[in-house]
Amino acid sequence: MPQSHHKLTRRQALLLGSGAAAVAAAGTNAGVPDVALAAAPMLGVLRPQVYRFKLGSFEIANVLDGFVQNPSLHPTFGADQPADAVEALAKANGIPTKFDHPYVPTLVNTGKELVLFDTGNPKGRMPTAGKLAENLGLAGYKPEQIDVVVITHGHPDHIGGLVGEDGKPTYPNARYVFGEVEFDFWRKGENVREARKTNLEMFRKVAVPLGDKATFLKPDGEVVPGIRAVNAYGHSPGMLAFHVESDGRRLLVWGDVANQYVVSIQQPEWGTGFDDVKDAAIATRKRVLDMVATDKIPVAGFHMPFPSLGWVERSGTSYRWVPATYQFNL
Repeated sequence: MPQSHHKLTRRQALLLGSGAAAVAAAGTNAGVPDVALAAAPMLGVLRPQVYRFKLGSFEIANVLDGFVQNPSLHPTFGADQPADAVEALAKANGIPTKFDHPYVPTLVNTGKELVLFDTGNPKGRMPTAGKLAENLGLAGYKPEQIDVVVITHGHPDHIGGLVGEDGKPTYPNARYVFGEVEFDFWRKGENVREARKTNLEMFRKVAVPLGDKATFLKPDGEVVPGIRAVNAYGHSPGMLAFHVESDGRRLLVWGDVANQYVVSIQQPEWGTGFDDVKDAAIATRKRVLDMVATDKIPVAGFHMPFPSLGWVERSGTSYRWVPATYQFNL
């Protein structure tokens, strides 16, 4: 007798498949007691630690040294403003008043030399930072491959990784570049504000001994071809930013021109507790923000949200931070 040919609907086939699977599973587990599956463990926040990208013929990597979290933006930011003004600005931008403060050095491979801007925190200063040397491996490099270490300024989160826990240089084959004004300020130790006295001790311990292997730059001085110093005095007395250019592509490594991506950029005239020379820091912030917004120069910012890469654009009478998305992937 000929078989009847009946075409199943898609829904019937799915139901049949589900039923067959259930029967098979029941047969397989017959006589076996039910076993509760363990819930997957909570693993906590996993932060990205390296972003590597191209700039012309240069290859650049922003590498996370670590982070710290503080209970309130105020009074560190908007130190000369009432707390509710800072809170209102945070709320308007959808961020909490508790703030996350990353430390992100920048590494530039020119094809001839490997140049590291800043060295992060010393190990032991805080449990969540001081990890730059080990995270370099995630970027594909070893500390002994670094040819040039450039220090934007002498604060602990920028010089702390110059030496290891054994007191030896972390980057043994590197030469060092400091701003001339900055190095002299810390070496002499005059007019150092009280909040920076332990900073002074650190600089004299880890940075001054490297002076014999160092080059000292003024603004517009050249680190290597394609990388020049830019006056950024104020956050520290002689801080330098660095203009990087390859094949017509540009980037400003601005150190600590701005220390927070909302408050420092949208309200550059507000005082910041981290700044050593307040009026000069404000003037530098306004000048540099105007420059990068006008010339549309992308920025690598040491304390900007990781990957710490983006643009500054005008917003009304002020500015706003625009993080990079995929522009540097192409």
